[in-house]
Amino acid sequence: MVRIVSPNSQPMFSSSSSSSSLSSSTPTPTTMTTSTSMTETANGSHRFNISGYSLSKGMGIGNYLASDTFTAGGHSWAIYFYPDGENVQDNATYVSLFIGLASEGTDVRALFELKLLDQSGKEKHEGRAQFDRGPYTFSKRGSMWGYRRFFKKSDLDTSDFLKDDCLKVHCSVGVVRSYTKGPKIYSIAVPLSNVGQNLGQLFETGKGADVNFEVDGETFAAHSEGHSSGPSQQDNEGGSASRGMRSSWRDNGGGSGSCGTRLSHQRTRGPLTPSNEDENNQLDQFLAKQRNLLFLVFLFMFMFLFMFLVFCFFVFCFLFFLVSDVGVFKKLL
Repeated sequence: MVRIVSPNSQPMFSSSSSSSSLSSSTPTPTTMTTSTSMTETANGSHRFNISGYSLSKGMGIGNYLASDTFTAGGHSWAIYFYPDGENVQDNATYVSLFIGLASEGTDVRALFELKLLDQSGKEKHEGRAQFDRGPYTFSKRGSMWGYRRFFKKSDLDTSDFLKDDCLKVHCSVGVVRSYTKGPKIYSIAVPLSNVGQNLGQLFETGKGADVNFEVDGETFAAHSEGHSSGPSQQDNEGGSASRGMRSSWRDNGGGSGSCGTRLSHQRTRGPLTPSNEDENNQLDQFLAKQRNLLFLVFLFMFMFLFMFLVFCFFVFCFLFFLVSDVGVFKKLL
């Protein structure tokens, strides 16, 4: 066997050594994940029209007029208007205005704004906003936040907020919600690799082959472009055969490994790769095992048939002598 080296007469190094040195020098990357806490508000609003305001006067301290429920942030809310006030100590001097949680819930945090709308067209609304002061906690259903002294009753009767004995109350609610936003995970379907099929087609067709090896009169096509630093193949005597050579070598079959450097440009059918040879050897071993197993099965069947015939023969002889002995015994009697 011979060892083929590159045209610069430098020995080729195997890919295993180069890859091991590369992997040892390359640091292992670390994985870092991030998450973000998000806090935002889910807003909703409602307008509550109070018609016949003068008739609601005198209904008593602590009695209220309630709006229909409206939804904001997944919860139900309602506006509560007290014509004679909510606090007894105020002696019905002020009207009170509140917002309350009208659905089941615990520790619901929300911002709110309550205001009387100016009906004169001047857009001078009377409002109280809590959006700049931080959220309030509604601990359970029926919990309310608002203003006991929202507006003085004596001033309300002569204000622009009252028109045709009707008041208009506007309420805005912002429910505070917090959640954690994690990293996004993308799933990409990886197609099945067909590199083996493509390489097999290259070896079968010989397309792109630029070097041929001739062994015992049989020519094998090979590819050397871009593989001058690729892995080397060891021969039986410890030598290496570079795939980056544009030459061919001839084995005279004598085992001495005399070499030739005849260049060939003939495109022929590609040689069997080591992986194909291993597959063929495994297939031959499998077939040999199957043949041995089949031979043992037939041998067992033959032995069984032979023993059965021998048994039948002895049974026949026994019956024959038994019948003969019975006939002789009868004659004696």
